[in-house]
Amino acid sequence: MAARKRGASKQPPPPTESHPKSSEPVATSTDPQITPSKPSKIFLFSLIFFLPYLYLIFYHYTIETELKKSILINASLSFAGFFITLMMIPVASRYVLKRNLFGYDINKKGTPQGLIKVPESLGIVVGIVFLVVAILFQYFNFTADSIWLVEYNAALASVCFMILLGFVDDVLDIPWRVKLLLPSIAALPLLMAYAGHTTIMIPKPLVQYIGTEILDLGWIYKLYMGLLAVFCTNSINIHAGINGLEVGQTVVIAFAILIHNIMQIGASSNPETKQAHAFSIYLVQPLLATSLALLSYNWYPSSVFVGDTYTYFAGMTMAVVGILGHYSETLLIFFLPQIINFLLSLPQLAGIIPCPRHRLPRFDPQTGLLTGTKDGTLVNVSLRIFGRRSEKSLCIILLILQGLGCCFCFFLRWVLTGWYK
Repeated sequence: MAARKRGASKQPPPPTESHPKSSEPVATSTDPQITPSKPSKIFLFSLIFFLPYLYLIFYHYTIETELKKSILINASLSFAGFFITLMMIPVASRYVLKRNLFGYDINKKGTPQGLIKVPESLGIVVGIVFLVVAILFQYFNFTADSIWLVEYNAALASVCFMILLGFVDDVLDIPWRVKLLLPSIAALPLLMAYAGHTTIMIPKPLVQYIGTEILDLGWIYKLYMGLLAVFCTNSINIHAGINGLEVGQTVVIAFAILIHNIMQIGASSNPETKQAHAFSIYLVQPLLATSLALLSYNWYPSSVFVGDTYTYFAGMTMAVVGILGHYSETLLIFFLPQIINFLLSLPQLAGIIPCPRHRLPRFDPQTGLLTGTKDGTLVNVSLRIFGRRSEKSLCIILLILQGLGCCFCFFLRWVLTGWYK
């Protein structure tokens, strides 16, 4: 976690654990060193999820040849995006350091690593490569009269808008109450271009009370879409503060989204449903590939910080695919740890309990262990439950919890299938 130097402000402290920058050089700090990435560790980590994903595509389900071809073309472009991101991060790091966009790792304060200037806002690299891959993919998959092209470009416009606003936040340090409005602004292109249905299926146990199986919500549905975008972006932003957590949780959720989409494509006979979930895959595969490249630098010990640019970008991308893929309920269950973290944070967010600038655990430089504080975050609660931990160990525990939350979602869908809807 980076400490930011600035003058006193009358604004209340933002409830985020992003890695802020320092605008002044510190005399005791060491020269920044971009440590080599950790692609081998990331590769082994990815195999845990890629193997079942590939099994579902090539063996378990019978997927139409053209649809499978589009998925594989998108995967190939995403694979190229992974290596481009891997090469561009060190280059971009040197540029942001020249502009004094760096931070200090609070969770290493009192150690030599705590004096190193860590490049900030490297999520901008991931966002740019993602957009390039997603735009190039249009050439291979969409025709000029494709009914999905408008919504696809609207989704990219919303993501691009969120990247811009996230980078502005990293540079200008926007007050946290204003941050809540940023996703609403970024979601406007998607909301204006959305031409899909605004209906919901009523759960079967409630049909007899409501009197209909399908309910048209009209403008309320679009309001719900905007609120979902606000939640997804800010929930990742506040569930943060340790090396690898922001990117790691995105990677786990993205893997779950891919597996869910393939399962729905394989099980459905409705062409529109298949295209909606394929649409989701076309955006999530580039997100996953570029995030894995960033994770290889952001994993403990982190050599770059992702900034609000990345957390906003990742949250908006997942909100977009959940909305246009028509599985927002499932997406919210994938975000179960983020929902818990939000509920734990609510007293401080609402001002009922004092909210410090950084709601981070206490670091002991003698032992290298973190101790949970009374602040309402899942990071601190996990430390209070599991005891003092190293930063790396804590991140692994939190990512396992994220994975268990996604597994619970799949289990819940299996149990409720045929009874709930």
